[in-house]
Amino acid sequence: MLEVYTLSMLVSIASYTLITCITPGPNNFILLSSIVTFGYKRTLPFMIATILSFPLMVVVAGLGVGTIFENFPMLFIFLKIAGVSYLCWMAYKIATDKNEVAMQNDKKSKPFSFLQGFLYPWINVKAWIISISSVAIFVTSGEDRFFQIAIVCFFFLLSTIITINSWAFGGMILQRFISNSRFIRGLNIFMAVLLVVSVVPFMFE
Repeated sequence: MLEVYTLSMLVSIASYTLITCITPGPNNFILLSSIVTFGYKRTLPFMIATILSFPLMVVVAGLGVGTIFENFPMLFIFLKIAGVSYLCWMAYKIATDKNEVAMQNDKKSKPFSFLQGFLYPWINVKAWIISISSVAIFVTSGEDRFFQIAIVCFFFLLSTIITINSWAFGGMILQRFISNSRFIRGLNIFMAVLLVVSVVPFMFE
C-alpha cells in the first residue's frame, strides 16, 4: 500500500473519508431517527445497506461512470429532481413514523428496508459529488488506478462502518432517555426538516 500512497497521503485519505461520512447529513439523520423510533435491531438492515452502498458508489465513480454526468448535464439535473423528490418522501415518512409504543397498535409503521437504504445514495446528489470528488482528488496514477480506487473504497468502507455505529450508538443513548411519544414525534419532525435542509446547498451545485 505504501508503494502506491505515502503514509501522509494515507492519513489524508483516512481523515477525509471519516470527516465526510461522520458529519451530519441525510443518511445520518435518517439513521438517528430510525434508531430512536424503531430501535437498533429493526434498523439493522438499513445500516448494512448504507455500509455496502456508498463504498460501491466510489468504485463505480472511479471506473469512470461519473464522467457520464459531465458529458450529459441534463442527466445530472434529472438525478437532482429524483433525489430531492425521494428525499422529501423519506422526510415525510420520518415525520409521520410512530415510536415503539405507538406501533403496538399500528402494524403498518416500519423502518426503511435494506433496499431503500441501498438505493438512496444512488439518487443522492451529495453522495455522487463526494464520490466523484474523492476519485478526482485521490486517484492520481494511471498505472495504479485500480489499486488506488480499491484503497479509497476501503477507507470509505471503514469510515462508513465507524459513522453508522457512532450515530446508532448516539440514537440508542437518546432512546434510553426518551419515553414520551410526543417528544419522539417532535424529534422525528425536527430530523425530517434537517434532512431536507441538509441537501439544499447541493441543489444549486
